[in-house]
Amino acid sequence: MAIDRAQVRHVARLARLALSPEEEERFAAQLGHVLEYIERLSAVDVSGVEPLSFAGDEKAGLTLRDDAPVPSLPREKVLEQAPQQDGKAFVVPRIIE
Repeated sequence: MAIDRAQVRHVARLARLALSPEEEERFAAQLGHVLEYIERLSAVDVSGVEPLSFAGDEKAGLTLRDDAPVPSLPREKVLEQAPQQDGKAFVVPRIIE
């Protein structure tokens, strides 16, 4: 599948990227190659392939533990570790004016 420079410019604008004409040409070619590869992969017959298991697959014996609340560290103990604190929270430098 061919990608033209206008499509590359559109995607670059959405991503707020400034591309030179040479970069537009290079990315158009590279994205075209990626889409061609995806088309080749979709042409492969995988109808007889069993899906792979994943971390939450019970058949593979990989079940997750129940999500149960547990007590957290006391605030005082956590704040002892802070370089600066006000008794209730961490104190950090202001970065937004």
